[in-house]
Amino acid sequence: MRNRYLGVIAVSVSIISIELAWTRIFSAEFWYSFAFLILSLAVMGLGLGALTLRLFPKLNNQNYMGPLLALTGMTAVAGPPLVFLLDLNMGLLFNSPEMLFRFVVAMLLLNSTYFFGGIVLALAFRGSGNKLPKLYMADLISAACGIVLIIIAMNKFTTPVATFLAALPVVLASLVISKKAWKVLPLLLLMAMIVLGYSASDLLKQDREERAPVIYENWDATAKVKVFDYSPDYRGFQIDNAAHSPLYGFDGNWDRPDSLRFEFGIDVSWLLEKQGNSCFLSLGAGGGTDVLQALQAGATEVHAVEVIPQINAMMLEGEVCDFTGRIYHDPRVKVVTEDARAYVRRFNNKFDIIYSLSSNTFAALTSGSFALAENYLFTTEAYRDYWNSLSDRGFMMMEHQFYMVRLVTELEEGLKMAGVENPRDHYAIYNLPSMRRKMLLLSKAPLTNEIIQNAFGPLTPERAEDIALLFPAPEGSEENLINRIVDKGWQSQQDSVAVDLSPCNDNRPYVSQMGLWKNFSFDKLEKVLPYEVMGFPLAKMLIVIILGLGVLIIVPLNLLPYVFKGEKLGARPWLYFFFIGLGFMSVEVILIQKYALFIGGSLHSITTVLLTLFLASGIGSRFSDSVSDRTAFAGLILCLVLEIFLFGFLRDASVGLSQVPRMIVSAILIAPLGFFMGMPFPKGGLRVGGLIDWGFAVNGVASVIGATLILLVAFLHGFSAALILSALFYGVSYLLMSDSKSW
Repeated sequence: MRNRYLGVIAVSVSIISIELAWTRIFSAEFWYSFAFLILSLAVMGLGLGALTLRLFPKLNNQNYMGPLLALTGMTAVAGPPLVFLLDLNMGLLFNSPEMLFRFVVAMLLLNSTYFFGGIVLALAFRGSGNKLPKLYMADLISAACGIVLIIIAMNKFTTPVATFLAALPVVLASLVISKKAWKVLPLLLLMAMIVLGYSASDLLKQDREERAPVIYENWDATAKVKVFDYSPDYRGFQIDNAAHSPLYGFDGNWDRPDSLRFEFGIDVSWLLEKQGNSCFLSLGAGGGTDVLQALQAGATEVHAVEVIPQINAMMLEGEVCDFTGRIYHDPRVKVVTEDARAYVRRFNNKFDIIYSLSSNTFAALTSGSFALAENYLFTTEAYRDYWNSLSDRGFMMMEHQFYMVRLVTELEEGLKMAGVENPRDHYAIYNLPSMRRKMLLLSKAPLTNEIIQNAFGPLTPERAEDIALLFPAPEGSEENLINRIVDKGWQSQQDSVAVDLSPCNDNRPYVSQMGLWKNFSFDKLEKVLPYEVMGFPLAKMLIVIILGLGVLIIVPLNLLPYVFKGEKLGARPWLYFFFIGLGFMSVEVILIQKYALFIGGSLHSITTVLLTLFLASGIGSRFSDSVSDRTAFAGLILCLVLEIFLFGFLRDASVGLSQVPRMIVSAILIAPLGFFMGMPFPKGGLRVGGLIDWGFAVNGVASVIGATLILLVAFLHGFSAALILSALFYGVSYLLMSDSKSW
């Protein structure tokens, strides 16, 4: 039994660590959407490993646990470097048979780690008897520890090094458990990990032509950040090989003539100088150019809000501090490392200028990016919050390259939500042709023609290539899409455009998910872009691929044991394990996304939600045999109902707290749900006894299907509908368990 616990603990710590590290690696180096595809399919390996144990009974030998742990570690160490050697081009995945073959090889390489880990877990669960609740508790609590350890490792040793370190628990466990002859393999793996660790940053990256010399690079749990040296006076940040933020060289001297003042592509100096003493908020300060502009124009208080900690660290004391004139040490500047939306919700009637320049980027953060990511900066409730945080004389400027067709409707609805009688009197929309962007101006007071015409420099025919008005539309340009959306409503324009115009809210914050099924065609698969701004339904297509492979291939594989001789799961327990797998992962995915708004910052929300869920579920598993089936499922469904209809009010009441107290409140709200979520699996396992490996296999494939299916529901109908469906999954599970004779 000692070896069972050690095997479960080692695999659980390593598997969750590997999943988080691989997500960071492949999200930054490949497109996140396709990283999601690879890893979702790879995680199915857990269930396939358990199924293999059921199909090949000779593997049911505790002496094999040591070598299987070594194989888990070996594939974890070898998989990522081999995937990078395949030189995948995801854009050609659906058009090139060779690229599709490489993708399949990559999937199998990554799948193998989960496959061997799944065999170890099933081997430990099988034959554990009445110890299963404690063993499953060890599984869940070890996973919670793995989350903390991998984040520490990524921040301490960099993400590439941590990717290899994630295999350390299974390698060490293999060394302890294996018989003498087999100890050679984990020892060799330890030496290989040391060697590979020194070259990790070179092994785990794609070759790409950089736009300028890279003078600094660091990769932690939040982002991969590079500093480019463009010229003696100009540098730039790059985040996750996708997003860019400029850095202006500055000597710290503000006493300079107008001819030597900095110029900015979007200049708000007229608004700042018009207001005199002003409080300025930068949503996504990045390299500090927003802050530089505000200070140059005489702002007396500047809040620089940035979600990536290492960027703020470099601006304060690091590699670019002196280059940017130490502007973050200016007494007028308050540096904030937090999610911008979570920060702005804490203020009322505070800011004279809110400045958002490309705040939402294509950088792949931990929670995902591109079309699969939620974004609370651009929802209906967000504009209500921005309105409430503006002073009576305040202005907000928000620019974006793609989303304005949705933002304008969300803005109007948000202002109505805030009680504004005539919303259209308070905003204007501009086109920036030379920058290929659009921009909105929001004013707390009704906009005057003078402000509209001069807010970003005079609107003259000579400047039409740089800036022009879309709404209120000048005479002769009333037919532009933005003006039509404002004037006639988005519903009237939806059929005439390729992208989804429907407004997003905090219950469905997928502003990037702009693709529509009507735009799908096989011709467009020749070159797939990693985002949906042209209307191609990439996210939905990837989800359908995962669901299709799961339902058409992996689920039938889990029916194979019915063909062979031996003891078999009844239909009810088979379906029971399937539905609790759907339920657990559905709840997990939705809670991570919901609490990102309240907690702020993808890393913090993932850590808080997963840590609380796994710890509470582990405790729930421990007491599962002491709680009746009815109480367990009733408590679980009740907690889901409270999460849908009540806990939102409690979160709103706590919004004024700082981040750490908000994390504590979140943990308190999530813990009761997690406690009951830990009970269904061991309860089912105690009933099926030695067939738990098969139950675990079914549960594993259902978990992947649930994680993807629930995203599709959230895209279309929102988080509340997704949680209602999760509660339905658990309700069906209880009905399946309630007839004990069928088991």
